Amino acid sequence: MKPDYLKKRINLEDTSHVKNILRDLSLHTVCEEAFCPNISECFSKKVATFLILGKICTRNCKFCDIEKGRPEELDKDEPEKVLEAVKKLRLSFVVITSVTRDDIEDGGSEIFKMCVLKIKNFDKNIKIETLIPDFKGNIKALEKVVSVSPEIISHNIETVPSLYSEIRSKANYKLSLSVLKNVKELNNKIYTKSGIMLGLGEKEDEVIKVMDDLRQVDCDFLSIGQYLRPSKNHYPVKEYISPEKFDYYKEKAMISGFKYVKSGPFVRSSYLAEEYLLSNSKIP
Repeated sequence: MKPDYLKKRINLEDTSHVKNILRDLSLHTVCEEAFCPNISECFSKKVATFLILGKICTRNCKFCDIEKGRPEELDKDEPEKVLEAVKKLRLSFVVITSVTRDDIEDGGSEIFKMCVLKIKNFDKNIKIETLIPDFKGNIKALEKVVSVSPEIISHNIETVPSLYSEIRSKANYKLSLSVLKNVKELNNKIYTKSGIMLGLGEKEDEVIKVMDDLRQVDCDFLSIGQYLRPSKNHYPVKEYISPEKFDYYKEKAMISGFKYVKSGPFVRSSYLAEEYLLSNSKIP
């Protein structure tokens, strides 16, 4: 049974305005595809995290509710559609993520690049976070995203390395760390960010080690949230982490040197994403 602090009411009536805009433009969001528990809160504020490159992922992570299988053809008009949604929602901060597209040579990085360019060319004051896949370590693919200078490039580590083979069998812990490291080596003015879920069976010392590993590659921001099982077909929750424990991990993370940390049961990597930038005095 979920503890009381994890019982959250989702009011889908508050989501209709944003959903209508997205449907009209044939756009997807990770909020809907992963059925985020914060969806009504964010959509009621006209905030959404765009999910590009289709809605079908080529990976098989056991914690994720996004559809797996044979992906669709890329929509070359997607960057223009994302820009139209940004205009209609009057967004000043935009988060763009994607499914993983291992079937494409550059992993879809060109579409990421064009989305950022379209928005920046429309209004250079709009801040952008790109939450990217690992691109299978393709440095040229990563360079495309770095070249257009989004304020934040995020890549989620997701869990501790000992659980990768069981729940992230197509991913690689060291490769994910290298993505964040390479962003900084290509442009150290771009902030980097990562996220980890708790409750999958990890041990405390493993969580602390992940924080240390992320700081070793100069990762700036960290999100820490509770894993919630999307369905009975997904990996089971091993533990519900108390709010006090999340506070403890936040303190540990800040001591280790992160510039900003969000840590709590309902924290997700793009939840209140603008706060990470606003917290840092270097951002005007």
